[in-house]
Amino acid sequence: MSNEMEVDPPVAQDETPAESGRGFEPQTQTGAVAVRSIEGWIVLLSNIHEEASEEDITDLFADYGEIKNFSLNLDRRTGYVKGYALIEYATLPEASEAIKNLNGAKLLDQTIHVDYAFVRPPPSGKGKGGGPKGGRGGRGRSRSPNRSRSPGAGDERD
Repeated sequence: MSNEMEVDPPVAQDETPAESGRGFEPQTQTGAVAVRSIEGWIVLLSNIHEEASEEDITDLFADYGEIKNFSLNLDRRTGYVKGYALIEYATLPEASEAIKNLNGAKLLDQTIHVDYAFVRPPPSGKGKGGGPKGGRGGRGRSRSPNRSRSPGAGDERD
């Protein structure tokens, strides 16, 4: 028996010529750049009615492409839906269509919110003068190279 994990081969993203040169990047509702997860494009569905079933949600989202993976979390105490779900599509066009058509839709008389689950972090600002250096904010390591933090070592002054 082999200990190697089986991984699905990458799926073509059905890019148009304008998209292949990185001219097109999918964006979330807030303008952040969406990114692909390891296996596909994950869509975050929120504000789900607590009595919604897995079948209710998959029926709604299956119209936009094949659902590769689906995660619906339930509250341990009550058994009701916690209010969010993660849905994975293989391709960007499927995920984009689901977001475009279902964001703001009604599910069991409750308006749902749909967007990309993963986004690219903001630029670090290295070399662009964007904020304090050193990672901690404020001042750097010390104000003077000849001062020490050891007790008694910096007490000798002229």
